[in-house]
Amino acid sequence: MAPIVVLPVSVDDGALDACLAALDAGTPAGTRVWLADDARAGPREHAVIQGWLAHTRMDAHYTRRQRMVGDVAHLDEVLAACGDADVVVLAPDAQPTPGWMTQLVACLARDPAIATATPWSNAGEVAAWPRVGEIGPMPADLERIARACAAMPPMHPELPAAVGHAVMLRGRARQRAGGLDAASYGSWMAALIDLSLRLAGLGWRNALCETAFVARSVEGFPFDGDMDALAARWPAWHARLAHFLMDDPLRHVREELSAKLATVGPPAPQRELFA
Repeated sequence: MAPIVVLPVSVDDGALDACLAALDAGTPAGTRVWLADDARAGPREHAVIQGWLAHTRMDAHYTRRQRMVGDVAHLDEVLAACGDADVVVLAPDAQPTPGWMTQLVACLARDPAIATATPWSNAGEVAAWPRVGEIGPMPADLERIARACAAMPPMHPELPAAVGHAVMLRGRARQRAGGLDAASYGSWMAALIDLSLRLAGLGWRNALCETAFVARSVEGFPFDGDMDALAARWPAWHARLAHFLMDDPLRHVREELSAKLATVGPPAPQRELFA
C-alpha cells in the first residue's frame, strides 16, 4: 500500500502555499495527501488550500475539525485513522525536494527494522546539514541538492530520534508502539521523540534517510513542560542528545553530501520529455 502524506495545516498562508507547491512538484502524481486542519486555518489559508486542491496532481483530501483539540491529540487522531498504512508527516512550513517521497519509501524497503526515516534538512537538529544542530539557510536550488542526496550511498545510519520537519513512520511499528501521548506532550516535536524512544525500546530503528532532503526555514519547538516530561519519562534522553550533538557521529556523512553537492552535474536536458 502506498504511503499517505499527512500535513497538519498551519496558520501561515505563505509558508503553506510554498509547502504545497513543493509537495506537488517533488512528489509522484497520485500520492495520497491528507491536509488535516485542527480548526486553525483562517480565510487566507483556506483559499490557499482550495486553490491547491483544485489543481494538484495528488490524490488529496482536506478535513477540518469543528473544535481545536491541540497539535498532538489531532495528529494522533489522524494517524489512528490511517490504520497500518505507512505515513509521512510533513511540517506545513517545510519544502520537500524532488524525489523525496520515492527515497523515503526506498529507505523503509531496504531495512524492515526501520520504524522512522528522517531526511536531511537545513533545520533538522540531529539530521541537519551542513552542520549538526545548526539552522542553515534555505537551499537556493532544491533540485540540485535532491540530486546530490540521491547520489549518496544508502546506509541509513541511526539517529537518536526522528525529527519533525518530515518523518516517515512504518505503520506496523507505529501501531505496535501505540499512539502519540497527547496527555503528556503538547508539541509534535516532543511527542515524536517519545514515540521514537518507545519504538527503539521495542527493537525498531530510527534512521537517517541520507538520500532525501526536506528544507525548512525554522526548527520545531517544544511547548512549555514538554522537555520536563521527556526528562521524567526518559532520564537518559537529554544526555544522549547532547553527546550526539557534541560527538557528531554523522560528520563524515554530511561531508560526503557536501562533496557530492559541489560536483553534481546539471540535470539531464529536456528530462521532462522522458518522465
